[in-house]
Amino acid sequence: MAKVKTTFFCQNCGSQYAKWQGQCTSCKAWNTIAEEVIQKPEKSSWKTATSTSASKRASKPLKINEIDTAQEARLDMQDAEFNRVLGGGMVQGSLTLLGGEPGIGKSTLLLQVALRLPYKTLYVSGEESQKQIKMRAERINPKENNCYILTETKTQNIFKQIEDVAPDLVVIDSIQTLHSDYIESSAGSISQIKECTTELIKFAKETATPVLLIGHITKDGHIAGPKILEHMVDTVLQFEGDRNHVFRILRAHKNRFGSTNELGIYEMQGSGLREVSNPSEILISEKDGELSGNAVAATLEGLRPLMIEVQALVSTAVYGTPQRSATGFNAKRLNMLLAVLEKRAGFRLGAKDVFLNITGGITVDDPAIDLAVVAAILSSNEDVALPSDYCFAAEVGLSGEIRPVQRVEQRILEAEKLGFSTIFVSKYNKIALKNTLIKIQLISKIEDVVNFIV
Repeated sequence: MAKVKTTFFCQNCGSQYAKWQGQCTSCKAWNTIAEEVIQKPEKSSWKTATSTSASKRASKPLKINEIDTAQEARLDMQDAEFNRVLGGGMVQGSLTLLGGEPGIGKSTLLLQVALRLPYKTLYVSGEESQKQIKMRAERINPKENNCYILTETKTQNIFKQIEDVAPDLVVIDSIQTLHSDYIESSAGSISQIKECTTELIKFAKETATPVLLIGHITKDGHIAGPKILEHMVDTVLQFEGDRNHVFRILRAHKNRFGSTNELGIYEMQGSGLREVSNPSEILISEKDGELSGNAVAATLEGLRPLMIEVQALVSTAVYGTPQRSATGFNAKRLNMLLAVLEKRAGFRLGAKDVFLNITGGITVDDPAIDLAVVAAILSSNEDVALPSDYCFAAEVGLSGEIRPVQRVEQRILEAEKLGFSTIFVSKYNKIALKNTLIKIQLISKIEDVVNFIV
């Protein structure tokens, strides 16, 4: 057994120090350095739990044009939203980390994925018993027999079971509950998380078996543990949503095998998570009559077009100091658009409260939503309802000009598919569409928008 030694780690960034000090020199955080006891033998490979054959396989350098990429086939996760966010499926031998708020549905999502797959999966839980997982599995998919459930937290025992089961996919719930015999510190500590993740990476790369990890988050919304954890894995996913709403959003913050701009949307139901193939159905609310302050924007999340509803409320400031509040939209950009309306269009909004909301509980940073925000504000200010079949897709500049946006044709086709009659876009966009049923209204400055609304 190797000699036990004491070292100090920053609980925020994972930097290592020989002795305690008040401030971390790497991340500049105070009082985050804690003492941990570590102990590593010479061999700490995942293979030491079963055999020493890993030492017989040495990696050799190859010319880049000699490397065969045909074996990098992706596993179909039997979930269109999950496949989209991953970039077309899960790459064999990859390590994916899923984070999210407690109770948001991380375990439900991965258990649902594991139950749907036609090949053998191993679901390892360090937080729930096998009976608890069985109760949830019966609610999601009671007929699936390809999923094995293991309740274990020691990595050496997990690898022994993996050797016996030989699964095609491994799910770990969660990485903070695992511990290794090679580290003498408690589960969830920085040294344990790093060691367990290193063993899982070595296993995934040597056996070409994809591994899905669930990670806890801190009160600030970041993945708990050292920041190096996010550097070590191949993909970092974030499961978002309000626990008081039924809709959940899956985003990729890091993806070595695909884009990070894709978005997956789910609806939480009693039988699990339902894939929402048409997000516009949840982002545009049903109304009996036309109401002022509502406008629809054609936006994009990655390659997916979305029609979202923008709601605005403009009222007289009661307490003298006007309030500016935005939910799902950048508050600084809202202030900029209000200044443009006051300077370029002559609307006196400086003494009025302005509240803005993006329906569906999502956050949008696409500049093409600017025109819809302006239209909703003007509609509420003048108390004039916009036609429900109007939509907008353009950016607003500081001088009041309507600027073009990217992939406008894709936005137009999505609006036409959903039954909108008119879409307002910049006249500077180059549009090659012909024989479209939707009317394309070209505008160049913000005064043109005012003429259509007021």
